[in-house]
Amino acid sequence: ALILVNNKISKISPLAFAPLKKLERLYLSKNNLKELPENMPKSLQEIRAHENEISKLRKAVFNGLNQVIVLELGTNPIKSSGIENGAFQGMKRLSYIRIADTNITSIPKGLPPSLTELHLDGNKISKIDADGLSGLTNLAKLGLSFNSISSVENGSLNNVPHLRELHLNNNELVRVPGGLGDHKYIQVVYLHNNKIASIGINDFCPLGYNTKKASYSGVSLFSNPVQYWEIQPSAFRCIHERSAVQIGNYK
Repeated sequence: ALILVNNKISKISPLAFAPLKKLERLYLSKNNLKELPENMPKSLQEIRAHENEISKLRKAVFNGLNQVIVLELGTNPIKSSGIENGAFQGMKRLSYIRIADTNITSIPKGLPPSLTELHLDGNKISKIDADGLSGLTNLAKLGLSFNSISSVENGSLNNVPHLRELHLNNNELVRVPGGLGDHKYIQVVYLHNNKIASIGINDFCPLGYNTKKASYSGVSLFSNPVQYWEIQPSAFRCIHERSAVQIGNYK
């Protein structure tokens, strides 16, 4: 590993790391970098560059980095317009990406299907379109808390059939995202601190019985306008642990 954290590095020449042919981990966090250098070692498996001044993510930077599994780019002034279309597409093994606490307004396009965790918390995303999640068939964890999301387009969640955790707390949602009830593997759904005023009978559970492959372990609905006595008990019929559901405390 090469650890250059907490310095004042503002530029790295494109061939700076060229001799490091077997480098697997590169930590560049807490510097003044405006962008990542091209020609990083192809052996890299982990790149962490959070808390810099990165505003652009270019395809040329990530091209050929086929071994990278973890990419951490949080707390940078990245805008959606600064992410080149398909910037991460060539990263065939990318499993974990975090672009949190930036200025992006939508889910980046062209994310690789290998992703299992996508963390986009604390951004300026206002809605989730179906094409934003298309192709992410292996995604297990999706973090979108602390955005301004007011709508989740119908069918969006069908694109992530293996989702186990969905964090949508601290947004502007007025209803439970459609399609959750059809998810066979979902176990954790954070929806607290939204504007959800009612819960439908099939919002969380599938029609019929025993079609879920995994049971819920956590559903948070507290700090929403919905009153617990207005919810039909059968809305939670597929949730075996009553303690898994948290409701109440709306101010």
